[in-house]
Amino acid sequence: SITMDLLHSNGVLIIQHLQRDYRAYQDFLNFMSHVGDPRNIFSIYFPLWFQLNQVVGTKMIWVAVIGDWFNLIFKWILFGHRPYWWVQETMIYPNRSSPCLEQFPITCETGPGSPSGHAMGSSCVWYVMVTAALSYTVRWKDKSAVTLHRLTWSFLWSIFWIIQISVCISRVFIATHFPHQVILGVFAGILVAEAFEHTPAIQTASLRMYIKTNLFLFIFALGFYLVLKLLDIDLLWSVPKAKKWCANPEWINIDTTPFAGLVRNLGALFGLGLGINSEMFITSCKGKNSCKISFRILCIAASLATLQLYNLFKIPTHTEYLFYSLSFCKSAAMPLTVVALVPYCVHSLMRTTEKKLN
Repeated sequence: SITMDLLHSNGVLIIQHLQRDYRAYQDFLNFMSHVGDPRNIFSIYFPLWFQLNQVVGTKMIWVAVIGDWFNLIFKWILFGHRPYWWVQETMIYPNRSSPCLEQFPITCETGPGSPSGHAMGSSCVWYVMVTAALSYTVRWKDKSAVTLHRLTWSFLWSIFWIIQISVCISRVFIATHFPHQVILGVFAGILVAEAFEHTPAIQTASLRMYIKTNLFLFIFALGFYLVLKLLDIDLLWSVPKAKKWCANPEWINIDTTPFAGLVRNLGALFGLGLGINSEMFITSCKGKNSCKISFRILCIAASLATLQLYNLFKIPTHTEYLFYSLSFCKSAAMPLTVVALVPYCVHSLMRTTEKKLN
């Protein structure tokens, strides 16, 4: 449509401006793009927050998973192009003189572009973290404490918007998103996070509830894909475009395909449910050691170290179904490790040490 062509062409001008005038900040912008990667939620933010506050950590996984699921559905509905291939195929430029957009190793995302998954994931998880931090100060009553709460409120929300704007600029800079796609992603993420502020039932969900939720998310997404495929609408239309116009074939990663994200998120949600409803979690995180600062610090350190070891395990990509199966298992193992395995090991270690001292 004319409106979308206008948005895209103006977006290309903005990308060219950023790539020309912000070249000195390339390393920082690439770093901010990694900061917005939804996978960081499971390997960095969740281990930190779950050991500090289990309610916040649990909410973070739910928000990340449901937010990314909505992101997938919206991408399939909106059919958003990405700049690095759109400029090569559009007919709006005269004499086929399409603008030159530089690509980077993290440019060649294979899914549709709207809304931005990085912007949506970053905004929803940082919204959870900021509101959680402010919940500790909102109950302060005396005048000096109220003033401190207001200052904290201003500081944290300023940090929130600085991070979101930086992530958005970074995604536009590397030519993987148009400006309107990252803006849509930010506000969609905030809406999802706000919805979970009023959904306390997730804190008491049984393993059966986790499994039912997983099955619903998977069946709905797969059914949506198959129904449209029967109508001769290919929801994986973006993958061949990415492969065709990516400057370096080695930059194409199966981990960025739509179903890879779905499988990864379903695995994480299943692992969380399995961990929270396990005997190891009840023994360790509900026991007397759970209130000790030393216990929480040890759990955080051990969880982060263990998850980094998980990241060293590279899933083979030569067989698509094997990749999806192993990706689900790896994603499930990460929250299970944080919630049950690591706390149980730390709890056992501390109990053994206490017995020796006595």
